[in-house]
Amino acid sequence: LRDEKGELFQACARYQAGDDGELDLARCPALPGGSFSGLEPMGLLWALQPQKPFMCLVKQDVQRPFLLQLEVFEGHGEPPGRLLAQAQHERAFLRDGVQRVPVRDGRIRATLFLPPGEDTFPGIIDIHGYVGGLFEHRASLLANHGFATLALAYFKYEDLPQEPTELHLEYFEEAVNYMLQHPQVKGPGVGLLGYSKGANLSLAMAAFLKNITAVASLNGLMANTVLPLCYNDKTIPPLPIDEQQVKVIDSNILDCSDILIDPFQAPDNQSLIPLEKAEAQLLFIVGQDDHIIKSEYHATEACKYLQAQGKENFQILSYPGTGHCIDPPFFPFYPIGNHPILHKWAILGGELKAYSKAQVHAWPQIQAFFNKYL
Repeated sequence: LRDEKGELFQACARYQAGDDGELDLARCPALPGGSFSGLEPMGLLWALQPQKPFMCLVKQDVQRPFLLQLEVFEGHGEPPGRLLAQAQHERAFLRDGVQRVPVRDGRIRATLFLPPGEDTFPGIIDIHGYVGGLFEHRASLLANHGFATLALAYFKYEDLPQEPTELHLEYFEEAVNYMLQHPQVKGPGVGLLGYSKGANLSLAMAAFLKNITAVASLNGLMANTVLPLCYNDKTIPPLPIDEQQVKVIDSNILDCSDILIDPFQAPDNQSLIPLEKAEAQLLFIVGQDDHIIKSEYHATEACKYLQAQGKENFQILSYPGTGHCIDPPFFPFYPIGNHPILHKWAILGGELKAYSKAQVHAWPQIQAFFNKYL
């Protein structure tokens, strides 16, 4: 598969065809020696690896499918034997009838995806991590499943600030109001799906804003990070980091799992989000091997904190062998990425097979959660 920048991603698997020459990947295990082994019908997708190290497979233009080139060779030698067959497989992001609507409304810069038909649909705002720009892949896929989904940019996109010095919740409040005023969004509240910094913004929105009904947090934490967060006359400072705790693994790859100060151990920590004010249902989805933030620890402590306040509006889905990045199913494993604060290569964590299983399990859980509460 080549991404939109022309970067190459590849996977290979070794199989023994049946006596009739047929091969059913749902019943036939891959033999050892390829990118994966065992009964893995979608393995050729989730085991794709970039030719250039540390490249992440990103979908920029969801209106065009990814093209996957499939080739079958004879034998398991290196180099492979003669080419027996080849085919092209399209991975589409928009099903027929899903509308993609660019949004320039007041200050907000976003894309709204509407499922087919004239009905009203449960509304979700999808907020990405601290990398800037606009990511539409998750929102487009949610619209395929019946959710009106707004992919929201908040910096480094069009006329939004390139390098913000603070973030304002009023901007995100505008996005909530935009969704609730839309004739095809079913009220009275909206859902939020946030990843990393987007998750921690979603939790802050649930604490301070009205009409947030359900929040799914993908590896987020209950404290403000990276930049000061302002709302009305209140400012929540970012959680301090201790750069002394950075470990250098090899050739300038960092392990930053211990650099965030623990907000639950510091009494009167000003960075904590007052999550006890949230009326929304909260779903914490965490990778147990997250090396950017200790997601499982933070989610557990957040739930203990809420419980101590007499709240019961939370649940945790925790995945072993899964790092900081949790995408929809069959996106390739992304174990090393650019650290959002230190701007150097850092371990995100996870293991290939466990990570792919977590994606497959979490995706329908997210949909079921929003279907239940929206």
